[in-house]
Amino acid sequence: MATLKSNDSADSGPRGSTPDANDEEKTELCPGFKDVDAFVKYGLGAVLSATKASASLPQAGDEYDFYRSFPGFQEFCESQGDKLLHCMSQMMQHHGCRSHMRERNKLTGLEERFDLVVDSNDVILERAGILLDEADGVNRTQQPVMPAGFQPPKIVVSSWNRKGSGSGSRSEMFRLLHAKNVARPQLKFKEKVDNSNTPFVPKIFIKPNAIKTLPSYFTNKQIRKERPEDLDVPAALADFIHQQRTQEHVEDMFAHPYQYELDHLTIPESLLSKPEPQMYKPMAETKCSFIDALEDLVALNEKLCRLSEFAVDLEHHSYRSFLGLTCLMQISTRDEDFIIDTLELRSELYILNEAFTDPTIVKVFHGADSDIEWLQRDFGLYVVNLFDTHQASRALNLARHSLDHLLKHFCSVDSDKRYQLADWRIRPLPDEMVQYARTDTHYLLYIYDCVRAQLLDFNHGQPGLLQSVWNKSKDISLKKYLKPIYTEESYLELQRKQKKSFNTQQLTAFRLLFAWRDKLARQEDESTGYVLPTHMMSKISEELPREPQGIIACCNPVPPLVRQQVNELHLLVQQAREMPLLKAEIAAQKKKGLTPIKKPEVALFGPHDTSRVSESDLRHFSPGELPVKQGMLFSDNEHKMDVDVQKTSGLIAPAKIPLFEELETKNEQESLSVAHMKARRIIESFENPFRMYLPSTDVHINKNAKFDPSSKIFEISKRWKLQSIEQQQKEFEAKRKAKEEAKEQARKVTEERNKAKQSYQESLQNVATVRQQAAESTKGGGKKRERVASEVGESTPKPSKKLMKSAEKPQKTEPPPPDSFTPFDYSQSDLKVFADTKSKDNSQFDPNRQAHDFKKKKNPKGQKSNFGAGNRSMSYLAGKSDRGFRHNWPKR
Repeated sequence: MATLKSNDSADSGPRGSTPDANDEEKTELCPGFKDVDAFVKYGLGAVLSATKASASLPQAGDEYDFYRSFPGFQEFCESQGDKLLHCMSQMMQHHGCRSHMRERNKLTGLEERFDLVVDSNDVILERAGILLDEADGVNRTQQPVMPAGFQPPKIVVSSWNRKGSGSGSRSEMFRLLHAKNVARPQLKFKEKVDNSNTPFVPKIFIKPNAIKTLPSYFTNKQIRKERPEDLDVPAALADFIHQQRTQEHVEDMFAHPYQYELDHLTIPESLLSKPEPQMYKPMAETKCSFIDALEDLVALNEKLCRLSEFAVDLEHHSYRSFLGLTCLMQISTRDEDFIIDTLELRSELYILNEAFTDPTIVKVFHGADSDIEWLQRDFGLYVVNLFDTHQASRALNLARHSLDHLLKHFCSVDSDKRYQLADWRIRPLPDEMVQYARTDTHYLLYIYDCVRAQLLDFNHGQPGLLQSVWNKSKDISLKKYLKPIYTEESYLELQRKQKKSFNTQQLTAFRLLFAWRDKLARQEDESTGYVLPTHMMSKISEELPREPQGIIACCNPVPPLVRQQVNELHLLVQQAREMPLLKAEIAAQKKKGLTPIKKPEVALFGPHDTSRVSESDLRHFSPGELPVKQGMLFSDNEHKMDVDVQKTSGLIAPAKIPLFEELETKNEQESLSVAHMKARRIIESFENPFRMYLPSTDVHINKNAKFDPSSKIFEISKRWKLQSIEQQQKEFEAKRKAKEEAKEQARKVTEERNKAKQSYQESLQNVATVRQQAAESTKGGGKKRERVASEVGESTPKPSKKLMKSAEKPQKTEPPPPDSFTPFDYSQSDLKVFADTKSKDNSQFDPNRQAHDFKKKKNPKGQKSNFGAGNRSMSYLAGKSDRGFRHNWPKR
């Protein structure tokens, strides 16, 4: 493939230089392919088909082993493998590599063959890269272009830079002509370039063709040299300080010197009538003069002052200068072309103001917006009576408005744009660049005649459209050059264009890098794109590298000034990383004292879309400046606000749908009769057809019907009110009765509890204990107490906690307490009931038998008896616990 490319590049040169197109068609790149494009298409198709076929082959593994077992498949694979190895060997031999691919005798043959393939691929890819570089016009062995002895580089023509290869026409090439080591022309300027951060002051000090005299400030400009106190400051700042010191008018410093003349300029009738286009001369028959001396410039000015029109164009360079440099000026008349070296005659070109400001001479430009500013900035030149063919092309609604299109449309000339990106600082200028510069103005006067005639024909012979082009051209000549001024907010506009969301640290880094770039560019007189391109600055701000090597890694290629001052950039990035990290960009702007970006808040309510209106065009209202009525959707209770109409500066309206609005007319409703109310109700039904879609609230009910006793709505509303009141009264009575019943029940329970407690306490007052009765019996001579006759099973009530708790509980029915209390006689009690539960033969209690059994009973394993337990139940027999297991604890 690389061989084919090299053959193509070698053969395409002669084809491009052959004048005869038939000979070019006869020569073929390869048998069956006339050019590289045909071969590439065929090659891509073959590669795609081979890829598809390889995908259908058996995969490595069991599937391949299965197919390998067939002898036919094995023979086919061996034959195809031999063919591929033979083809690879031929390619390696062609590129000078070792090609012993078919030697299979050694054990390590497979590894060696793989190494051969890798080495051969490296060699082939390296040669392909070299050929591609040559096709791009890059020769690695070629030395930089020297300005003293300029040698045009040899251009390799290929399919990518050939214009019109398919039409059989002569091939055309495009290239970027650039000289790396051109001497800086700024060093030869008599007046140094002012890159200070101060406004631009016009350079004019002589005003030819003046109707209004030039202000004294411009005429006495030489006084600046006599002010030694201002020598250490920039020139523009020194002028401003001097103006403030002498209390003169500062407005004259920044005014357009020819403002008055341009405002009073009148276009003569001859220029508004239809002209007869005057054909241009061929460039080969037209004289071209290169002017780089003052005497030639003066002679040119005299020639121009005798003419009625001439065409002007400029060539500019902005990459190696902060403000930019005007490197060349082309002027063409009907008979002659002039090329002026503006780098050599920079300080003397003000002489041309005599012809440029003459209102009787037409100066024809194409796209003069930038040219007018460059003339003011570098030479102090101004233009009066300008005609811009770009504005005429726009008025004619042509397909395109470039000079290339106008040359093709009116002159049938194909412009040569090969040197459009050339470095115009190169001296001496090559012949190709001189011819390119002549083309821009040589045909411009003929185009000027043609567009004037078409503007009149386009407007049916009326001069209105042509007059509008003259007026637009005059507005362009009134433009003033403005220097780029650095402020603390300058970086915000550039940051918005990047369309990236930065946090506080990234935004701080972008601000610091922007300030560093602007300062260094002004000092070194280099463009900001040369010092640090914007995309690299954005990349560094986004990544925030921790090391200087990270800054270098963010730049490809690395700018020279960045490599020199990478340590200073690293300090700026570290300073940005020390900022507190916040997500909101507005918070960072507030912290820095900047005006936060916020959407305009307008108190006026309207249907217009203000999202694309700039913030400066909208008026800002404070919250208390205009009274605003807060609107509510479907609201009946709206707060009224007294607004003084004279104090309001705009219309105020609430955000409410007026279609559903129903005005309150309570005062009128009282005075209207029933008939009037019915009539109004009928009219309102037609005014609001969307009543059925409103929510089921009071809004959709006509308010007049609520006060009309004859209406159904009035009856329904009254009935609903009466029913709701009655229901509320019934619920209130039921709740009140329930509360009273609960209180009565609680009172009864309390009374019963108190009675039971009182009766119990009274019954305990006359009760004698057992000890008291025993003491009384001993005093009485040992006589036994007589048992009081009582009912069987009757026992003395003993006070206990259970009794107290049961007494506290509310009981519905309690037996009445006994009237008299008789103590119980324990002498007649049957104590045999406390005998052992195991004795079944006798149910009576015998103390002697109990003691006898107790003595006979043995406690196994030395266990103690549980009969001595205090209040434990007699029916509970202590046994061995089944829970857990026995521990054999060690003895002390």
